[in-house]
Amino acid sequence: MKNSSKKFFLGKNNKNNKKNSDFGSYSKNKNRSEKNERFLKNSFKNNNVDNLNKNEKNNIFSSSNKRKPIFKSNSEFSNKNPEIQQDFTNKRNFDDWIWGKHSVYEALCSERAINRIWCTSEIFSSDKFYILLKNLKSKGVLIEEVSWNRLSQLTYGASHQGVVLQLACSKTISLEQLIDFSKHNCANPILLALDGITDPHNVGAIIRSAEAFDCKGIIIPQRRSAGLTGTVAKVAAGALEHLQVSRVVNLNRALEELKKNGFLIVGLSGDGQLSISNFLEKAPLVVIVGSEDKGISLLTQKKCDYHLSIPLKGKTSSLNASVAAAISLFHLTCK
Repeated sequence: MKNSSKKFFLGKNNKNNKKNSDFGSYSKNKNRSEKNERFLKNSFKNNNVDNLNKNEKNNIFSSSNKRKPIFKSNSEFSNKNPEIQQDFTNKRNFDDWIWGKHSVYEALCSERAINRIWCTSEIFSSDKFYILLKNLKSKGVLIEEVSWNRLSQLTYGASHQGVVLQLACSKTISLEQLIDFSKHNCANPILLALDGITDPHNVGAIIRSAEAFDCKGIIIPQRRSAGLTGTVAKVAAGALEHLQVSRVVNLNRALEELKKNGFLIVGLSGDGQLSISNFLEKAPLVVIVGSEDKGISLLTQKKCDYHLSIPLKGKTSSLNASVAAAISLFHLTCK
């Protein structure tokens, strides 16, 4: 009896325990399932966000690969040197470029109009090129001795052999020839001298205005000035074919030579004390036009006999260099 009662008691307890245990496990499992569902939902959202972020990164990375320049060295050069970047964007300028020893030598011997030459020190001092380059330099052609790497940058890896040449769109004459030509054709000729104007568009526009107002010639310094490039010729709209241009090594020495030949040196300046409309001198003139940002250099200002200003009535404090040149030529040629 005792044993059976014990068994009955234990069995009853086992059933109750089983029910309790089942109920507890069910509740716990239910709570766990809810937590798991929440966790899965959150993980699913997080995975989606991570996947989106990864996709965005992959898209960015793939787009960067698509946008990667073909020539890596060119992009590196353009970031380091803005001048090279400008040369790269203006590839059409290579149409008037010549490189290589034999090609450049033949161009020099044929006496073609030359704007600029880059070469290594070995080329400049060689027996084949030294005399030719020295004569061109004395005539106002800009010659720069640069490194081999610099030439490779300028030509983007071409086989330059240490020398690169840029042709000019028009031939230049010496200062003596320009003086004789101007005085032979007119009693009181007007010449224009450009000081520090490096923008080829401004130079081309000035040449166009100068030819339109019967200016007898233009003087361009060897340095700190745009040469007679294709852009200059295009902006000049044909005027370069009818106007004499002299490229001088030193502008101040050229002004001294012009003074000796009876020319008055007139500088255009916003601070000039004399208005151009009140200038009544009758003599051969050299009108100096300076750059827009710096104007005429201090040394060149000391060479001027007169400093003329263009009176402005509006709020604008200055004029474009080519516009100032055109207005001054209009006043000086109408008297």
